[in-house]
Amino acid sequence: MSVLSRPYFHDEAAAFEHVEAMLWPQGPVCHHCGSMDKHYKLAGVRSKPSKKNPHGVERHGLYKCSACRAQFTVRMGTIFEESHLPLHKWLQAIHLMCSSKKGISSHQLHRVLECTYKTAWFLSHRVREAMRSDDFTPMGGNGKFVEVDETYIGRLTDTPVKRGGGAHKNTVVTLVERGGRSRSFHVVSA
Repeated sequence: MSVLSRPYFHDEAAAFEHVEAMLWPQGPVCHHCGSMDKHYKLAGVRSKPSKKNPHGVERHGLYKCSACRAQFTVRMGTIFEESHLPLHKWLQAIHLMCSSKKGISSHQLHRVLECTYKTAWFLSHRVREAMRSDDFTPMGGNGKFVEVDETYIGRLTDTPVKRGGGAHKNTVVTLVERGGRSRSFHVVSA
């Protein structure tokens, strides 16, 4: 039996149950007010009718908070938020990206998931951004030196170049720890 034959890779309701069990082990939490006990599940709710779906689409995993009266799902505050792609396809993509030894291209995802290339590209970039290490610990610890440099890249506008070294370009500051990490930041005004 293949891992991809599990129900949460093919059924939207099972995908929501799986993600809810992973993110909310003690039960649903309202994304708006943080309430954990005053909520109820809205069953049978459908989205607005459209040309593509004249009867609307069933909204799985929809809850309503009794404390703040706001609706929420497990998608809120995650990489799945504001995505029209079904959750089970997100789970398939995450599995394929994490299980392949050398990664997977957006073209391959687009063929496997049967979605547009644009959707596959967007999805793969969101997953890669979520997997990125956010190590924002202070640099220069343990007596290490940190070097700072700035550079000017590109153009801010299409206006003719005037005098003033780099005034018409984007400023990027880079911090480099000797023998270690580096970080780059775009600076709005220097």
